[in-house]
Amino acid sequence: MLSNNIPKIKVGIVAVSRDCFPAPLAVNRRKALVEAYENKYGKDDIYECPITIVESETDMVAALEDIKKAGCNALCVYLGNFGPEISETLLAKHFDGPKMFCAAAEESQNDLYDGRGDAYCGMLNASYNIALRNIRAYIPDYPVGNAEECADMVHDFLPVARVAYGLDHLKIISFGPRPSNFLACNAPIKQLYNLNVEIEEESELDLFESYTKHMEAYESGKDKRADDTMADMAAEMHYEKGKEPAMLKKLAVYELTLLDWADEHKGYREFVALTTKCWPAFQDMFKFVPCYVNSRLMRRGIPVSCEVDIYGTLSEYIGLCISGDEVTLLDINNSVPHDMYEESIKGKFDYSFTDTFMGFHCGNTCSSKIGGAHLSYQRIMARTHPQDWCDGTIEGDIVPGDITFYRLQSTADSKLRAYAAEGEVLPVATKSFGGIGVFAIKEMGRFYRYWLISKNFPHHGAVMFGHYGKALYEALKYIGVDPSEIGYNRPAGLPYADENPFVRR
Repeated sequence: MLSNNIPKIKVGIVAVSRDCFPAPLAVNRRKALVEAYENKYGKDDIYECPITIVESETDMVAALEDIKKAGCNALCVYLGNFGPEISETLLAKHFDGPKMFCAAAEESQNDLYDGRGDAYCGMLNASYNIALRNIRAYIPDYPVGNAEECADMVHDFLPVARVAYGLDHLKIISFGPRPSNFLACNAPIKQLYNLNVEIEEESELDLFESYTKHMEAYESGKDKRADDTMADMAAEMHYEKGKEPAMLKKLAVYELTLLDWADEHKGYREFVALTTKCWPAFQDMFKFVPCYVNSRLMRRGIPVSCEVDIYGTLSEYIGLCISGDEVTLLDINNSVPHDMYEESIKGKFDYSFTDTFMGFHCGNTCSSKIGGAHLSYQRIMARTHPQDWCDGTIEGDIVPGDITFYRLQSTADSKLRAYAAEGEVLPVATKSFGGIGVFAIKEMGRFYRYWLISKNFPHHGAVMFGHYGKALYEALKYIGVDPSEIGYNRPAGLPYADENPFVRR
């Protein structure tokens, strides 16, 4: 079974020095950076390269071998002084993993002769050489600092590195074509390969065959693992002993089917995400809906998007790497009724009517993110199918708190495009069904019209539970999304490219 499905990053910190500058400056500043990091964040995430200093190409080779041997999968090139622009960028070029650059600030006005390092200047030359060698590197917002400030920069690099390393080692397994009359989540997969993501596309018939064999093995007594899974489901949903619904057997066997498939098909990849076709034939053949099981795999760190939304599950995986917490995928679904806004939001929260909307999906959000979570049937599918064929959703209002609403998408012309908006789920009863919440994002109305609609995004958006816009933006840039194609909810007074300047607001 899969357990840890996101990378554990270990950053090798390598100090570099230009040979005409005092090498002890870089050595002592590296030691101070490491000490500051360990005091604030612990020792698990970093490794101090003991190579005295990197001044030459041969030093670079020795440092590279050392950090590889130490198990580092990310690199921090630290300019303790001006730095050797060739050796330091060759180090980054030949390191196979995410990398960052930062530089040491000067310590005191009383030591600006032999104690001056000029790393502020060296970062400029480093950036030029990074471009010459076509190196993709993370450079902090202000990359020059003292030991404590550089320690914070390294820590800020971790979620970016997790995304970059994670995508480089990710396989997405997809089951089934998109449902008929559902082109919204259709997107070219070429960009997945550009991101170095592997994809395995399967038929939902293959999945049904595997599920049938798993059920036969369970009912014949050859594989009783589903008993433990049912017990865990019953505990999660707070069912009394002997009062568990019959649907749990089907859901438990399906969960094991997906887990076994992921484990057996991830191949040489370290990490995996899934997406499945969940209607309308799913109900006809499986006689349940998969929503609750999707939520439970997310609890294990394995995103499973619905409706064969490949870029939806990719987005979820990115959020998982950034937040280290469960994420969800929701429809940007419906407007908040005016009477609900007047009664429960206006005057109580600092949001206009068009700042609000409801995020909803049938029931794929983890129980930890839903208040009053309970199992039910999928009401939309029950309009065209017998109700007992639609069991398997997890319902309740999404817990109030900070959120980041976001998505990475390939457009119809195979261009990578994204958005990120920080907001919150309001403590307002939705009075509706499914996994649903009342969301509020400043200037959402304009963002909805002039980015989401204008840039042709589908209705699915991923949700991280917390404000992670800064890390997400840097991660998207690092993996190659053009910053001009990363949208956000612009404040009033900052118009979008196609926004009508004559509309009064």
